[in-house]
Amino acid sequence: MLRWLTAGESHGEALTGVLEGVPAGVGVTTEDLAGALGRRRLGYGRGARMSFEADRVTLIGGVRHGVTMGSPVALRIDNTEWPKWQAVMSADPVPPESLQVDAGRGDEREVARNRPLTRPRPGHADLAGMQKYGLDEARPVLERASARETAARVALGEVARQALGALGIELGSHVVALGGVHVPDGVLDRAALGDLTTDGGRARIDADPVRCGDPATAATMVERVDEAKRAGDTLGGVVEVVVAGLPSGLGSHVHGDRRLDAQLAGALMSIQAIKGVELGDGFDVADQPGSAAHDEMEWDEGAIRRVTDRSGGVEGGMSTGELLRVRAAMKPISTVPRALRTVDVATGEAATAHHQRSDVCAVPAAGVVAEAEVALVLLRAVLEKFGGDHLEDTRAAVEHYRRRLAGMGGRP
Repeated sequence: MLRWLTAGESHGEALTGVLEGVPAGVGVTTEDLAGALGRRRLGYGRGARMSFEADRVTLIGGVRHGVTMGSPVALRIDNTEWPKWQAVMSADPVPPESLQVDAGRGDEREVARNRPLTRPRPGHADLAGMQKYGLDEARPVLERASARETAARVALGEVARQALGALGIELGSHVVALGGVHVPDGVLDRAALGDLTTDGGRARIDADPVRCGDPATAATMVERVDEAKRAGDTLGGVVEVVVAGLPSGLGSHVHGDRRLDAQLAGALMSIQAIKGVELGDGFDVADQPGSAAHDEMEWDEGAIRRVTDRSGGVEGGMSTGELLRVRAAMKPISTVPRALRTVDVATGEAATAHHQRSDVCAVPAAGVVAEAEVALVLLRAVLEKFGGDHLEDTRAAVEHYRRRLAGMGGRP
């Protein structure tokens, strides 16, 4: 059973992550994790933190000489700004005099680090978290609710990606909508989508300022980000994760919690600011008659092939062997520079929300985070079906299964 947990706060000393159940024999290095974390910092419209947060990652367990050992993989990502926050975020009690006001820079509304945050921000976890945990300010909530936590998930997801890659399963992602600007239908066909999962395809997407596969659309997206920045606003969008090389039959139809699409949807909805998920053509299929909504089949070069991939590579809760396509909709970032209306819980009076340093748009980075979540879910599904204490055991089982599929008209 593959399990993962993260811990740590946005301005704490470090983030930590643990991934349990990884087979021995998976090749992964600190450099691999650093590369994944670098991809997470990509994207036009990111805030100041991306310019100085180094995301220095250390593997502290489960890996020896670049190979997993079968024990839990543990990692740590240091927070560059920790020296500025040691008193405010100290785990141990600190003397009151050490908590003197230290006003932020760059925006006169930026909250001093140690001042109580009593004006909850609309769209954030602030108010519900304060009410749930009986808190008189939002700092303990926002520190953990922050999307900074996804750095640990991206690092853990890279371990899963390396394992999947060794089994012939590759992932990629791209932005399909940003700030109301959409990639036109049909611009990227199945071959182009499959190319997103290759090293070259990922590199091309990552080289684009908004990680979009259509240059003309990308240029308009950049303009939209500039407009939002000038207006003191933020933008959301939609990302798509594409997976190639999956055998059919991962997941199961027999129970709801074993359905692969349910697991993928839950994982993507766990990402901060994600408000919707669809597989394949998703909500568009709901507008179609049944005769046009499903993927018809044909015999093609010794295997049964679906003529289209409206299902996104999952039918009946199981992978079909076609490209897996899953999309996640990200709402605009809740920390709006021009500040939204709220209530000061300390006084009960009308107020404007606290302003914390934030991005104008983090949609491009959301694709990288979504890749990590999908990789973790898929590796769990692979290990559930094929097992293996060593990756070679898993590989042998997968190859045997692919041969069996080939004899049944399946796409291995």
